[in-house]
Formats: sequence, structure tokens, C-alpha cells
Amino acid sequence: MLRSFILYIALLSTFACNQPDREEVQEQFRERQRAVQERARELEETTPTTTPAEQPDTVTPSSDASVIAPTTTTTGDKVVAIKDGDTIELLRNGQTIKVRLYGVDAPEKNQDFGQRSRQFTSDLAFGKFVKLIEHNKDRYGRTVGTIILPDGRNLNEELVKEGYAWHYKDYSKDVRLANLEADARRFKRGLWATPNPVAPWDFRKNKKETAAQQKAKKEAAIQNAPLSAGASTRKVFLCNSAGSSVYHYTKDCPVLKRCKEQVLTATEEVAVRQYGRRADKTCSPN
Repeated sequence: MLRSFILYIALLSTFACNQPDREEVQEQFRERQRAVQERARELEETTPTTTPAEQPDTVTPSSDASVIAPTTTTTGDKVVAIKDGDTIELLRNGQTIKVRLYGVDAPEKNQDFGQRSRQFTSDLAFGKFVKLIEHNKDRYGRTVGTIILPDGRNLNEELVKEGYAWHYKDYSKDVRLANLEADARRFKRGLWATPNPVAPWDFRKNKKETAAQQKAKKEAAIQNAPLSAGASTRKVFLCNSAGSSVYHYTKDCPVLKRCKEQVLTATEEVAVRQYGRRADKTCSPN
């Protein structure tokens, strides 16, 4: 009996000693819970709800795509068209926005890797909701910007990284884009696997020069075209239409009567030299 009483006293003492410790632990736990709840309320009150219509016109872009949080499937603007590797169209509030990707230059459609670059952009962005970081407007009125994909990746950087676009150094000093191009060149990714890739700006320049040469050749041919006797005084008639390429000897020529623009009267020499026209074979000269 005495032994049982001593055991009871010992247990009661142990319980009495442990009770304050247990209450202290519980109080600490409750304090932590209150702190977490207060922090959650603070974040909820200070974090704005962003919709496509409320997106800022200008945002300072980050050079590191990893710091940009992924967007949800319904946040941002929807990509509705892919013009080429570096040009897309977004839909915002029922209006389309043509976007030229900042800092990159993709091959032209009729250039090597042009279609593959366009397909790469389409695979990553078409039909998806993306975030547009606007930089400025170009001379064609397009928005120049950076596109952040739903998974947080930077579309501009992905194009350069995988060898589907050049870093456009004339318009961008972005060190990250420069480094990504250097890596793509070193590992021969995409277009860098070809022997002599031509930069898009050089391709466009050569194309313009070729067109100018063809125009000059055509003008020279017109100026050197042979003229019949009396061409400097013979009156002929022209339809003042950009689609017309001939002149007529008679004003009542059935072909000329179909002209919907003004009918001009000139000498045969002027018709050939100035307007670049040739004689219509439908109506014979008087």
C-alpha cells in the first residue's frame, strides 16, 4: 500500500513538472500560426490582380528569364498569328497587336531556315497566352517587345539559343543574347550547322540591290527601244492605269474603250520613253 502511494506521488510530480512545458509549446505553436495568417493577409492585400487590359504599357525587362514567374493559361495576350520567326500577332481586348521580337532577327521566309524558324516560334507560342514586355515602336508601327511564354521562358532568347535567329546587334546590346548566340555558334545549333549562314539583314540588302538592278535594266531597255519613223509626231492614246502596258493608235480601239481611268493623248515616242508602253496589236495604225 505504501509502495503504491509513493508511486502515485512520483507520477503526480512528473505531470506537474511537464505541464508548464507543454503549455509553452502549445503557445509557441499558436503564435506561429497567427504570424503565418497575418503574412498571408498582407500578401493578399498588396498583390494586385492583373488582367490583359491592366497590363502596363512599359515594363523594364529582366535579362534573366528564370526570375519571371510562369503565367497561367488565361493570363496575358493570346498569340493568334505567326508571321515569321521574329514577328507575331497577339489578341488583346478584341484587337490584334503586331509584335516584332526585340533584339533578334530571324531568317526571312524565302531564306534558308526561314520556314523552320517560323515553325519553331509557332510550336512554342501559337494559341498560347503570353506576357508582352513592350520596349518601343518601330518605323512600321509594330510593337517591339519581349515575349514571356506560359512556362516562364523568354521566346526571344529561345530563338537565339536554339539557332533559329541572330542577335540583332544593330538594335540591341543585350549581353545575354550575345552569349546565347555565341553558344549556338559553338555547338552548331540550328542554322549554325550550315556552312555559310547569311544574316537576314545582308539577305534583305542583297535582295534590294537585285531589285534595283532589275529596275535599272528595264529602264535602260525602254530608253534604247527602237522607234518607228514619225514616232516623235504621231499621236497615240493611253489608258492612265497602272495595270496598262500598251498604247493605242486609235481612240476608238475596243481595248481602250474598256479603260476605266483617264485616256491620255501623247506622241508615240513619249508613250515608249516616258510611260514604258508598247504598241497594242489589236488596233492597226492609220
